[in-house]
Amino acid sequence: MKTVTCTAPVNIAVIKYWGKRDTGLILPTNDSLSVTLSQDILHSKTTISAAKEYSHDRLWLNGKEEDITKNKRMHNCFRETRALRQQLEQDAAQRGETLEPLSSYHVHVCSENNFPTAAGLASSASGLAALVFTLAKLFDLTNNMSELSRIARQGSGSACRSLFGGFVAWEMGSKDDGSDSLAVQVAPETHWPELEALICVVSDEKKGTSSTEGMQHTVNTSPLLQHRIKEVVPVRMAEMKKAIHERDFQTFAALTMKDSNQFHAVCLDTYPPIFYLNDTSRAIMKIVHEYNATSPDGKLKAAYTYDAGPNAVIYAPKENMREIIQLIAHYFPGSADNYFVDPYKLFTSTQDLVSDFKPAGHAAFNENSIPVFPAGSVSRLLHTKTDDGPRVLGQEESLLNEQGLPKRVSA
Repeated sequence: MKTVTCTAPVNIAVIKYWGKRDTGLILPTNDSLSVTLSQDILHSKTTISAAKEYSHDRLWLNGKEEDITKNKRMHNCFRETRALRQQLEQDAAQRGETLEPLSSYHVHVCSENNFPTAAGLASSASGLAALVFTLAKLFDLTNNMSELSRIARQGSGSACRSLFGGFVAWEMGSKDDGSDSLAVQVAPETHWPELEALICVVSDEKKGTSSTEGMQHTVNTSPLLQHRIKEVVPVRMAEMKKAIHERDFQTFAALTMKDSNQFHAVCLDTYPPIFYLNDTSRAIMKIVHEYNATSPDGKLKAAYTYDAGPNAVIYAPKENMREIIQLIAHYFPGSADNYFVDPYKLFTSTQDLVSDFKPAGHAAFNENSIPVFPAGSVSRLLHTKTDDGPRVLGQEESLLNEQGLPKRVSA
């Protein structure tokens, strides 16, 4: 029995992907670009075991066994990685060498997210990236990350971007077979270490309209999407790459907010319309703009973005993050002990978090622009940063026991 355990990160797009030109191969209608966030806060962890004694493939997600035969996207990842392993075995045989025939073995897969699934926190991206990366390590594949990203893309589109750390572009490509639709790293996580993020969890419930369903409705009905694909995204991609390379937060922030706004405008332009944002989401947008208005030189100090869900991600330079966290905590107070997650020890206590921030003390800040929301409107604040791509863990981190069964099973 051979067993490998890995984790993969969440990525949050600043130039959004929304819409497929091929739903089977998951080929997007436009390029996209994302930031990979730290696995210290959000990650998917996957253990895969292969053994000739296994009678069939098995899958456990978050402690519950799933019918792996019904998961077509996951099957795509198995098919592609097994084919690559089989080629390695055949090449070895031609050289008179012998590789263990792992491609013919059944596998047991156990995967867990340390955050809610299908709540707009990019769980499918990290989950499928972890699956493909772990399979690649299990099968000792020599393919580079961009080549593996083509496989991860067939599991979940945005998963291809979670195979890299730092800043990542998903190039849509033009070939019908999808061979040129892959992810490339624009800059590593070490390029802009001052850029941090605050995730405001507005809701961790499963969203009403899935991304897969929603984006195809948009493709079929939204005239605004066609304008976005042809006129807007190509220009923004070039501008965003330049901003990242130059560590230009002003351009980065403006593009990030404008692209988020347009993405949700496209959702509203869908017929019938799709609503991912709620009152709390919109209030966070308002308070970020009010906060930016306090800058004496007119420079942006923070930028929000929203994927297909109500949860906000606020990007900002490290020097502004303490103030931003206090601002959000003031208007959206927590109601649980784990309200604020901060691995970087920015605050000594919850009391320290809320004690000394006075919005009225800022020039041009309208502290009445929004009311203080009921406790729990934002359930959690997660302080994180730009970080690395998938990681290989030690055997002690395995989710499977020596029999290849989950160590933890949900009731």
